[in-house]
Amino acid sequence: MATPTSPHRKFPTGGEYAEALQHTHLCFQHPELKGAKPDIIKALRLPKAISGAFASVFCLTSPSSGRRYAVKCFTRHVPDQELRYEAISTQLAGLAPGTLSQQWKMGFEYLPNAIRVGAEHFPVLKMDWVEAVTLSSWLDGHHQNSTAVNLLADRFADLTADLDSHGIAHGDLQHGNLLVAADGTFRLVDYDGMYVPALSGHGGTERGHRNYQSPARGNDDFGAEVDRFSAWVIYLALKAVAADPGLWSQLHEADGEFLLLTEGDFKSPSTSPRFPVLLSHRDRTVSGLADQVRALSYQPLEALPPLSHALPTAAAASFAATPGPTPVVPIQSGSGPLPSWMNGHLPTPPPPQTTTATTTAPPVPLPTRFTGRTFLDVLAALLLPVALVSLVLLPMAAILGPPISAAPFAMAAFVTLLRGRTRPESRALHAYVKELRLRRQQVGDPDKAAKELERDRKRLDTSETARKAGLARDQQHLTEQHQRELAATERDKIKEWAAIDRQLTSLDSDLQAALRKALDDEQYAFTQEQLRKCRISSAKLRNIGPKITQELAAHGIRTAADFTGYRPVRNAQYNTMGARLTLPGGRSVDVKNIGEARAQTLDAWRNQQLANIRPRRPTQLTPTRVRALTSQSQLRRDQLRSQRRKSESEANTRRTHAQQRLKDGRAHLAAQEVLADGRAQQQRQALSHRSVQLRDARAEFDSINASLAAAGLHRRALSFGRYLRFLYIGR
Repeated sequence: MATPTSPHRKFPTGGEYAEALQHTHLCFQHPELKGAKPDIIKALRLPKAISGAFASVFCLTSPSSGRRYAVKCFTRHVPDQELRYEAISTQLAGLAPGTLSQQWKMGFEYLPNAIRVGAEHFPVLKMDWVEAVTLSSWLDGHHQNSTAVNLLADRFADLTADLDSHGIAHGDLQHGNLLVAADGTFRLVDYDGMYVPALSGHGGTERGHRNYQSPARGNDDFGAEVDRFSAWVIYLALKAVAADPGLWSQLHEADGEFLLLTEGDFKSPSTSPRFPVLLSHRDRTVSGLADQVRALSYQPLEALPPLSHALPTAAAASFAATPGPTPVVPIQSGSGPLPSWMNGHLPTPPPPQTTTATTTAPPVPLPTRFTGRTFLDVLAALLLPVALVSLVLLPMAAILGPPISAAPFAMAAFVTLLRGRTRPESRALHAYVKELRLRRQQVGDPDKAAKELERDRKRLDTSETARKAGLARDQQHLTEQHQRELAATERDKIKEWAAIDRQLTSLDSDLQAALRKALDDEQYAFTQEQLRKCRISSAKLRNIGPKITQELAAHGIRTAADFTGYRPVRNAQYNTMGARLTLPGGRSVDVKNIGEARAQTLDAWRNQQLANIRPRRPTQLTPTRVRALTSQSQLRRDQLRSQRRKSESEANTRRTHAQQRLKDGRAHLAAQEVLADGRAQQQRQALSHRSVQLRDARAEFDSINASLAAAGLHRRALSFGRYLRFLYIGR
């Protein structure tokens, strides 16, 4: 006998629960539920149920508190059900509301043996009722509001971060279990398959909605990572609709059990009709997330990253404040290497390079003043005053003229300037500035390089967008061609079947016509045979004597079978009426001495013979003859049916060939896509490497300019005026 916790125990159906809930004062003992009023289907006067695969949920209003509850009644055995709900309840109760991004958790109470159905008691789950709508219903009404949808996407990401940070997985993240309240925050319902750390080591109870699960998820998968694929799928849908509201009407179906992508898309991304729309989208966040989900479709559950790893990348792509080259940032876990799930899907990043802008320093500290006068400095210091005195005192200054009289002074000034330029301090500064300018020339203009990089990136993006759009067109053309082939095959088959069916339909009437004709032929043969027995010579007809009989015989008319009647003719010469006897073939003959009177006599005699013969004609065919004609008809029916089967077989062959052509075409496109993706990935890797190099080059360029500016300050400290001061003052 099955125990209350036995897996062989039979649970009530949703209909049996509904019948029991018509009398809640009898089926419940719980004070909040006893006598509760269920929501009713007015047309049936039965409690309204929301039925799933494993339970039915009813809305009841408590008579004692007036509160509304969702009461889940289970329709099948769940292993360790009470233990599971106890662990889930304990875990959720320990989550302080202030630590959560939003009040997504719902209060519930597991009540063993709470409802009586027939003679047995069964467990129920009493949950707080929430006034909210499902995610898909919310999107039906709000998908045009990009701001609201984008905010909801962020709140969904926050919800998954809450779960992930506490090691919790819902187990069945999908549009029906994500309710959106009036304030735009989420309420998470249906905790049957929830994983909490206390349940580690237990098996899963459900696989989740097929349109939200990874193809790699099995029935026994149960752990903190089971929500990750679903989270990426939902986040992609929300971000895509936020970026382009038209995607909701383009990819979603009314009453469809999915958002934008389905199970078939995940199982075969290369042949999916929906993935190309997202992968080729102009918005980088949409195409990037779609590429992520496509890559995740092939990964084992334990290798999937949490959704939080996508947020910085998505945010950077969506809300970049200024245009310009942006280095590709691979998704990483903390500061560690790429996660294993991304291997083969992102280019290997270049080796890390230092990007901190440090001031370029000279090999030795630059002097800030002149120091240590030498013999040449002393000579220059003496030469300049002497030249100045000679300029003033020489009596020949007026005679020689200004150019000649100023020559000693100019020479002394030049020597002094030259000495200042050849001082070690000046030479070191000059060499340092020259080196800086050479390095700046080698680094190049980073603004120009940035424009070239951005131009190349846009060119690649444009090329990839066009290529992916072309791929989508090729896939669409392939599908349309396949559909045209199928339609032509079906059209030809239907046309051929129609012709065959018309012949099959007419077989019965054709058989009846053949039977009638066969009977007519037998009756005619019998009549002719009897008429041949009626000889004219034996008839003793009036006005038909032996001579006339001989005349008739001369024209082959001896019996009643030898003519069929007569045709009156007028003799224009004598203005009298004559007659021509009509032979069986339709030809008429003019018999000598046979006028209209004798012709009438012969015709009346023949008609009398026909009247005598007619009652004796056969009225039905012999069974042998009927069987022969029926067999011929059945043979024709079998032939037509064989033609019909042959037509169907030929149509199936054409369909098979068309399907193979479609499969081969898709495989060819998929192979081309893999090659093109690889080339694009290499190009993006090169662009990423250039971006890193540009970032370093810009830092070095700025550092060199800063060093040149600093060198300018040193140049002022080593100017000619400062050198003169040094010559005469010593500092």
